[in-house]
Amino acid sequence: MEILLQSVFAGHPKTIGSKEAANPMGREWTSAIFKELVHGSIWVGKTGLTGDSQGDLENHGGPEKAVFAYSSDHYTYWQKELGNSEIAVGDMGENFVMKNFTEEMVSIGDTFEIGEAIIQVSQPRQPCWKPARRFKTKNLALLIQNTGRTGWYFRVLKEGYVEEGLSFKLIDRPYAQWTIKQCNNILHAKEQNIDEMKKLAECELLAPKMRNTLESRIISKEVPNIESRVFGPNE
Repeated sequence: MEILLQSVFAGHPKTIGSKEAANPMGREWTSAIFKELVHGSIWVGKTGLTGDSQGDLENHGGPEKAVFAYSSDHYTYWQKELGNSEIAVGDMGENFVMKNFTEEMVSIGDTFEIGEAIIQVSQPRQPCWKPARRFKTKNLALLIQNTGRTGWYFRVLKEGYVEEGLSFKLIDRPYAQWTIKQCNNILHAKEQNIDEMKKLAECELLAPKMRNTLESRIISKEVPNIESRVFGPNE
């Protein structure tokens, strides 16, 4: 099946909401989740696309999270799950909308040629509270996480121009066993499987920060508290 770059999105942080809002969901917040559709060629650099940036540089952006990809196959599900027919591709804040490609089909280290660029899968996305704020659905980050419809990040091995409608050419798959789905299962399991975590932490092409996180969890043997990530100021 041909893997297509269905659409490309880019944008800079925007601030919306009201400081005086009684409901946390209506309060002022800043995010780059509101991206714009890009037509024609766009440069993909080592730290992201031209015209794209992040509002939270501690948790987003950088060489290991240069490009956020999400499958267009998921949007019908979210429209039904959230009862919102207006949810459309790009609304999860992705840069690349992937067609015919989902988390069970893509693995850490998968390397693709797309246009002039060469990109490599680095890690799953760990959803935060911002999609929940956008769609006024407090538990959305948990739904994204628990359904495995998280999306994933690419690092950029070779910079170049890409554009919508191009096909992805797989040129290397060194860790076929570490699908994004399998990574999510290990990262978000209610009961930690230390042996599986050790194996995943040894995957050399998994983003270093995520490897370090796994190694810390292996040592502590504690399930992380995710409330600040998935609920944040929406509480």
